[in-house]
Amino acid sequence: MEAYIYDAVRTPRGRGKADGSLHDITPIQLATQVLEAVRDRSQIDTADVDDVILGCVSPVGEQGADIARVAVLNADYAQTVPGVQINRFCASGLEAVNMAAAKVYSGEAMFAIGGGVESMSRVPMASDGGAWAMDPAVAYKTYFAPQGIGADVIATKFGISRDDADAYAVESQKRAKAAWDEGRFKKSIVPVKDVIGGILLDHDEHMRPDATMQSLGALKASFTALGEEMPGFDTVALLRYPELEKVNHIHHAGNSSGIVDGAAAVLVGNKDMGEKYGLKPRARIRAMASIGSEPLIMLTGPEFVAGKLLSRAGMTAADIDLWELNEAFASVVLRYMQAMNLDHSKINVNGGAIAMGHPLGATGAMVLGTALDELERSGKGTALINLCVGAGMGTGIIIERI
Repeated sequence: MEAYIYDAVRTPRGRGKADGSLHDITPIQLATQVLEAVRDRSQIDTADVDDVILGCVSPVGEQGADIARVAVLNADYAQTVPGVQINRFCASGLEAVNMAAAKVYSGEAMFAIGGGVESMSRVPMASDGGAWAMDPAVAYKTYFAPQGIGADVIATKFGISRDDADAYAVESQKRAKAAWDEGRFKKSIVPVKDVIGGILLDHDEHMRPDATMQSLGALKASFTALGEEMPGFDTVALLRYPELEKVNHIHHAGNSSGIVDGAAAVLVGNKDMGEKYGLKPRARIRAMASIGSEPLIMLTGPEFVAGKLLSRAGMTAADIDLWELNEAFASVVLRYMQAMNLDHSKINVNGGAIAMGHPLGATGAMVLGTALDELERSGKGTALINLCVGAGMGTGIIIERI
């Protein structure tokens, strides 16, 4: 049994604040619109969809109550279609796709949809709490520190300077702007509409293409106070990494991922279902994996899951034509490039979350769709897509264009 990707859609990313274009759209409406798009673009009978799996990192309030099943009903899918919400932090959207593919691989599903949704302007990040950060006993045992501290520890440990991070961020903005100007995202973008069908947003509105080294250089590091003052997370970091003299704080709003709203969905199925509807597979899934990594530094999981993926697929890094890694922080991608010996020309070629934003539960499915579109546009064959994950994890997938 094999699993194929038949379609991938996403909304534009709306600025995750009260003045953002998607603030007045509920998470259910975002999820509904991408599910409707998958159905309408592929012209499938939704009764043939065996499951819908959506990532959502803060599943409380408007994002609670199994948002996947409620979105299925709201999108007028057949009532036989179940839905489940999952949370693997920043990789939730890709993990949802991997779970959908696993169901197809196993024969449990013939069609399944994986994706995600996050309205960060309406349900703030970390609204769900949790023992990892809130219970002192758990936090002490796991060396808990916020992700920004982990990103700065990566920079310190692996010799990544603020200039390195800012230069990477400027390039991300340039690449994203060029990709939009050239229409590279148009195949996947589903404009978000209001209740009467008017278009609210048809582009990623977080982008700052005029960013320069000078403008980024004027920004203050965001995590210095958290690290050096109250509550003093640098002390925790140095307990875990005593070889470091101090933590060099280099990250700020301009070289870190943006807070945004958005949703995405990916249709995965077997060969028989594609033939039933006359759908041509866009890609074959070669390997999927998740892995745990050290939880304080937290964001180095991608290099380890990449090795696991390549081993499972019987491939080497040289066999991968295109690399996509979520730009949670600039140091995450720069360290990944070090570890995997990657040229910048092969990774995140259309920009990433530093420019366009990171709607937590949806991002994994979004970057998968971006890589799929780029494989088709460029005529390349294979892509490895992965994300760093809170609490020290990595999740990834290898796809092959058909």
